[in-house]
Amino acid sequence: METFLLFKDLIGKHVYPSDWMAMIMVQNRVFLRAINTYADTMNLKFLNNNDFEVQLWNNYFHLAVAFITQESLQLQHFSSTKRNKILTKYGDMRRLIGFAIRDMWYKLGGNKICFIPGMVGPILEMTLIPEEELRRATIPIFFDMMQCEHTVSTHFHKFENEIILKLDHEVEGGGGDERYMELLETILLECAVARPLLRPEVEHFVTLVKGLLVRLLDYRTVMSDDSRNNRMSCTVNLLNFYKDINREGMYIRYLYKLRDLHLDVENYTEAAYTLLLHSRLLKWSDDQCSPQFEVRSCQTQRQLKETLYDKIIGHFDKGKVS
Repeated sequence: METFLLFKDLIGKHVYPSDWMAMIMVQNRVFLRAINTYADTMNLKFLNNNDFEVQLWNNYFHLAVAFITQESLQLQHFSSTKRNKILTKYGDMRRLIGFAIRDMWYKLGGNKICFIPGMVGPILEMTLIPEEELRRATIPIFFDMMQCEHTVSTHFHKFENEIILKLDHEVEGGGGDERYMELLETILLECAVARPLLRPEVEHFVTLVKGLLVRLLDYRTVMSDDSRNNRMSCTVNLLNFYKDINREGMYIRYLYKLRDLHLDVENYTEAAYTLLLHSRLLKWSDDQCSPQFEVRSCQTQRQLKETLYDKIIGHFDKGKVS
């Protein structure tokens, strides 16, 4: 466990300057060999129920994902000459560790449930790497996670919620593309064919995630667009989508993004109406409310509603003046 933590720390801290590619690749090759050696020991000594160590396996998965997603291995960002040189000398280490993560996951058996939803985000991050074979090898892990949670709980709500939450974050950060959306749909539906009882829920999930991905990719594209109307339109599409699927936290997140777009161009009246949508979700009660953005000081729904109304009135006043 200490070695895993040390390796993860070294990967994150960039021991060598980014242009020392030979040293970085040698270091990565050593890490890869060591991680795979440790994995063999884990399978021998810490896999059976009596000896199973959740934290050790958790550390392994997080280290392996940190390794596979590190900047120095993202070959798509390099020139073709540099990429070919790396592939010739070292191979694509992302594939090697990705296949190892997949194999280690399937060895977990009944212990898989310990890693749902905790490992959903890291596995998602790995599947978003734009490497076709890696994606084909690792996307089926999602179906396995669904099956696993469904067996225990007769649903896979935890998995679904985590995917939606993390997908939003990852796509906004630059991950994902049209091809990923196609592969995700094809692979999950193919996996579901053998499980007729689970198939309707998987189909619903695929439709949901595909709808979200389309909107997130559109949103990411227009955020670099000069057209303010396009940005507002895509933001509204996303917040309405989250409202329709009852994801209140994400709906509110995009309400505030829309509010900011209005304030950027001094549309104070529209900003006020946007905040009004949030205020309508709150009750005049002393129920606790989850902290929301800049109003973290509010403990109860009543306090938050009052604070929002103060802001709304302020925006309406500014809108009237302008």
